[in-house]
Amino acid sequence: MSKLLIVDDERSLREVLQMVFKKEGYDARAASGYHSAAEQIRADVFDLVVSDIKMRDGSGIDLLRDIRASNPETLVIMMTAYATTENAIQALKMGAVDYILKDNESFVDEVKIAVGKSLEYSRLRQEHRVLKAHFSQQNAIHNIVGSSPKMKELFHSIETIGATQSTVLITGESGTGKELVAKAIHLNGARSELPFVSINCGAFPETLLESELFGYMKGAFTGAAINKKGLFEVADKGTIFLDEIGEMSLSMQVKLLRVLQEKRFRRVGGTEEIPLDVRVIAATNQDLQKLMSENRFREDLYYRVSVIPLEMPPLRERKEDIPVLAHHFLTKFNLQMQRSILRVSQEALRCLEQYDWPGNVRELENTIERAVAFETTEEIKPERLPPKISWLNPSEITKSGKIPENGIDLERHIEEIEKAYIIEALQKSGGVQTRAAELLKMSFRSFRYFVKKYDIR
Repeated sequence: MSKLLIVDDERSLREVLQMVFKKEGYDARAASGYHSAAEQIRADVFDLVVSDIKMRDGSGIDLLRDIRASNPETLVIMMTAYATTENAIQALKMGAVDYILKDNESFVDEVKIAVGKSLEYSRLRQEHRVLKAHFSQQNAIHNIVGSSPKMKELFHSIETIGATQSTVLITGESGTGKELVAKAIHLNGARSELPFVSINCGAFPETLLESELFGYMKGAFTGAAINKKGLFEVADKGTIFLDEIGEMSLSMQVKLLRVLQEKRFRRVGGTEEIPLDVRVIAATNQDLQKLMSENRFREDLYYRVSVIPLEMPPLRERKEDIPVLAHHFLTKFNLQMQRSILRVSQEALRCLEQYDWPGNVRELENTIERAVAFETTEEIKPERLPPKISWLNPSEITKSGKIPENGIDLERHIEEIEKAYIIEALQKSGGVQTRAAELLKMSFRSFRYFVKKYDIR
């Protein structure tokens, strides 16, 4: 149901238009003039506003300017009984989608047609953006998002490395996107049409990892009822990605080193030497230099896999990418969940930008997925973010006593402090409200009021 706002200081016309659009199935609201409309626009998000140009307490042009500044996705149709070319041109230049004369006998029908066409165009444009984003996501060489200097440098490295056949070692914290980079390198190279095979070396015990990588012959061990290809064979002529290589045991490291040096291997229980033509990309979130000093990682294997080292920057070192990433994940989960959330609010973005993201991009993705799942409005708001991420949370600002550079909404900040403490008290009390009220030195009646006020479940 599209949400409309009818703005006119002429009561009869305002009520007629509101009634007409309600009958058409719209959520039609009304405002008696500029100030009333401006207040509603600050408090809510409308799909379309139909406004008179000349009103007793202000100008529709000023209202249009306010809408463009606060809700640029909102469509605006201007109406007037005093038509001038200058007014029409000014309104259209400022972003109005149509301009309708009131003195026309078919005025109401024209407004209905203009509203219908404008909303249909907006819907098609939104679908086009979503489909374009989806198409780009499915067909792009890689799916790495970012425009910060560090990411631009990374993109340049990927393009350069892709043209080589050298072994690559990708280092970086968990959640920074090491596998995405490995896929990007593969897709930028001559092997892009051939298999890309991935394995997490830390997910298997040593004996199982060996059979996964190199395959096995029938009867090699209990349960080996058939001959089976290993992942090196599956990746023939393509790329194999060895994730978390630092988790590999020393004896397994010796076997891998031999394969990389001789470019041939044997299946477990087999005698035949199988030639190997595969590009190897490895990754780890551990400090391999430290592991080598502790004799937990072989120095010769390190130099074999790190012919080209590539380090992934943590998200806290490229916070300028957070808005782009947030929008990317919003589009992704809108598609997956069939939602139509338009944006991440500026307040929520400030929360995201001030958090340190120990879980990096993966944590941000999970945060946006959760927000999309629970958001009931057209934009993601701070209250949909976990308390630890919200900059309105007392643990972030109240303790520091500092006001952010871009200012603070004090009333909302106080509300978020109240809400955060109510939630924490409920968590500590196991959801028992009487106990939570005692922790906060509140009466049960007051506590219940705040639970209801903030819709805490």
